[in-house]
Amino acid sequence: MIRLANIRVPLDFDFSGLKRLCAKKLSIPAGGILSAELSKKSVDARKKSDVHFIISVDISLDHGVNVEKLMRLKNVSEVEAANYEIKKIDGISEKMRPVIVGFGPGGMFAALVLATSGARPIVLERGFDLDRRVEAVETFRTTGSLDERCNVQFGEGGAGTFSDGKLTTGIKDSRISTVLRWFTEFGAPEEIRYLAKPHIGTDRLRDVVKNIRKRVIELGGEVRFGAKFDGFDTENGRISRISYCDEAGRHFLETNNLILATGHSARDVFKLLHEKNVTLSQKSFSVGVRAEHLRSDIDRAMYGGFAGHPALKAADYKLAVHLPGGRTLYTFCMCPGGYVMAASSEEGRLTVNGMSCFARDGENSNSALLVNVTPDDFGSAHPLAGVEFQRKIEEKAFIAGGSDYSAPVILVGDMLKKRVGSSFGRVKPTYLPGVKFAALEEYLPQFVCDTIRDGIVEMGKRIKGFDDGDTVLTGVESRSSSPVRINRGENLQSVSIAGLYPCGEGAGYAGGIMSAAVDGMKCAEVVILSLLEEKVSEFN
Repeated sequence: MIRLANIRVPLDFDFSGLKRLCAKKLSIPAGGILSAELSKKSVDARKKSDVHFIISVDISLDHGVNVEKLMRLKNVSEVEAANYEIKKIDGISEKMRPVIVGFGPGGMFAALVLATSGARPIVLERGFDLDRRVEAVETFRTTGSLDERCNVQFGEGGAGTFSDGKLTTGIKDSRISTVLRWFTEFGAPEEIRYLAKPHIGTDRLRDVVKNIRKRVIELGGEVRFGAKFDGFDTENGRISRISYCDEAGRHFLETNNLILATGHSARDVFKLLHEKNVTLSQKSFSVGVRAEHLRSDIDRAMYGGFAGHPALKAADYKLAVHLPGGRTLYTFCMCPGGYVMAASSEEGRLTVNGMSCFARDGENSNSALLVNVTPDDFGSAHPLAGVEFQRKIEEKAFIAGGSDYSAPVILVGDMLKKRVGSSFGRVKPTYLPGVKFAALEEYLPQFVCDTIRDGIVEMGKRIKGFDDGDTVLTGVESRSSSPVRINRGENLQSVSIAGLYPCGEGAGYAGGIMSAAVDGMKCAEVVILSLLEEKVSEFN
């Protein structure tokens, strides 16, 4: 198979004619192409007067075609089929079954790999299954009644389930194609395998997550909901037993392999690990607000006169500005046609996130506006000082919003004039259960406020209208990534305890759905090797 890259096609291109187009580009008869499938599709909107697609195509050729000759052409390369193999294990005893804590992307894909191997993993998820989780999230959004057990942060699918389902990543790993293939196998749209900026959307991601859970169970695994991990024991420096609590009480499981994929908001787990002398370290993260614009304004700013073209989806963007003081303001988790979500997980503390459905057809588009925070800003050398930094601003945001989980908001125009308004312009906030006007300084450190104020003006120079006075800023975005790293070695195990595998975003080794899923697969692969060694030792 060969790949023909960097083909320019108009927005109105009929993709049923892909074979003919490729044959023309390669100067071969159309009959010489057996199949032609998109491997990449992106929008080139650098010139607003000439918006078009750039595509790459994977092509299977007839035996009569001179492949060597084609390989000399520009933009043609050979493609090897991805082949992800999972080692098989037979006869796993109850004591050998690995345990996974957390059923977000890292935990899900670790469970999928282990279940496929025959390892019969046991997954503990503190939150509930998706149907109950959706109910809990909607109850919070409509009434302000928070369930600390199950919310936007905790429950089946992890925090990513109530986001945009973005599958972009900066990592390079051969497992990525397998993750995408599995996602489509479990119900994600096929287009995620070739779009340059793929996303599933919260609505469709829910069914995908349920189907992954069903497959894990079909293969002999278990997923226990409402099961809160709360302790572990060691023997000879290795995990030997773990405990968890549910509605029926406290339970114990014997295991030598524990994958800890708890996400960035399981602060009680960080505390437990610290008390158990597991090595943790401080980690930089970011805080800020959610910026909401009219989707139509962003579409027009990004696509010009092509905005609204049926072949174009809601426009996205990615911005970063480096300011003279050394701070950076950047956009994160951009949700075209989406909503700002109530994402709190602790009583008396408020945080927000972004979400959008597959259609991305909401009236507003939003993204986080974040400022980098380093350990130098924490005010303490304690490994959990970053957690306390987050908590303090979340407590202040809760109070600034009225102490009822309404969120503090301000218009960009008012923020730039250092005043607090009392009415909205063209942009109406999407956050529920409610909002209250408040200055950024009521809940964010001054250096964050100054960076947002200066940086958004610079962003307005790059995207027309980005700093429009009616733009709504909703606070506080504080959970963009984990403030803690659970230190692990090259064998992916904790440097303190053998058999403990810190995994994914919460452990400090991923930054999004894709990288977390890949990290879960990597941890599972190492566990499989450990289990195989155990079986050999047991046999001898």
